[in-house]
Amino acid sequence: MSDLKKGELIREKLTKEELIKSLSDSVVEMDEDETISIAKECIENGISAYEAIDSGLAHGMNRAGELYEEGEYYIPELLMCSDAMYSGLEVLKPYLKKNDVEGKHKVVIGVIQGDTHDIGKNLVKIMMETEGFEVIDLGRDVPPREFIDTAKKVRADIIAMSTLMTTTMDGMGEVIQLLKEEGIRENIKVMIGGGPISQRFADEIGADLYTTDASKAAKFAKKMILKE
Repeated sequence: MSDLKKGELIREKLTKEELIKSLSDSVVEMDEDETISIAKECIENGISAYEAIDSGLAHGMNRAGELYEEGEYYIPELLMCSDAMYSGLEVLKPYLKKNDVEGKHKVVIGVIQGDTHDIGKNLVKIMMETEGFEVIDLGRDVPPREFIDTAKKVRADIIAMSTLMTTTMDGMGEVIQLLKEEGIRENIKVMIGGGPISQRFADEIGADLYTTDASKAAKFAKKMILKE
C-alpha cells in the first residue's frame, strides 16, 4: 500500500475537529497538495465549507501571520502559506451556501493606501458574498478618495477597510472624515479590521464596526444592516 493511501485511510478516522486542525496545519506547513486533499475530505465528511474556511484555512493563515510577526517565518514562507490557503479555497468555494440579504446590500471593500497585504481582505470578501452581499473589491493600496467615489457611484451600504500596517491606519480615519465632508456619513456604515486594529482605534475614528476575523465581519455586517 502506498504512503498516500495509508495517509488517506488514517484521515478517514479523524474527527471533524481533527480534520479542520489538519487543514489549518497544512496551510502553516505550506503544503498545497495536502491542503487540497484535506479540503476535499472535509466536504466528503459533511463539514460545511464555511467552517472549513473559517476554522481551517483562515485559522492556519492567522497562525502563519503570528509566526511571521515572531520572526520564525519571512515573506517567502508567508506567500507559500497563502498559496496553500488559496488552493484550499478553490476546492471549498463552490460548496458555500449563499444567504441572501434583503435588497442585495452593497459593500465596497479594499486595503487602505500604503498596504498591499490582502489575504484577510480576500477572506472577508468571500464570507461577505456568502452572506449575500454584493461586494465591490477595490483591491489593495486603495486611496481614501477611491473608497468614497466608488461608494457614491454604486450607492454602497458599507465601506470595509483593512490593513496589517500601523503606518497606514490613519487612512481609515481619513475615509470617515471624507464621508462627513461629503455629507453622506449617515448613509454608509464603516467597518475596519486587520492585525494592528483594535476596538479602541475603531472608536477613536468613529468606525461603526470592528471585528477580528472574516466570518465575524460578515455575520456582524449582516446583523448591522438588517437592524436598520
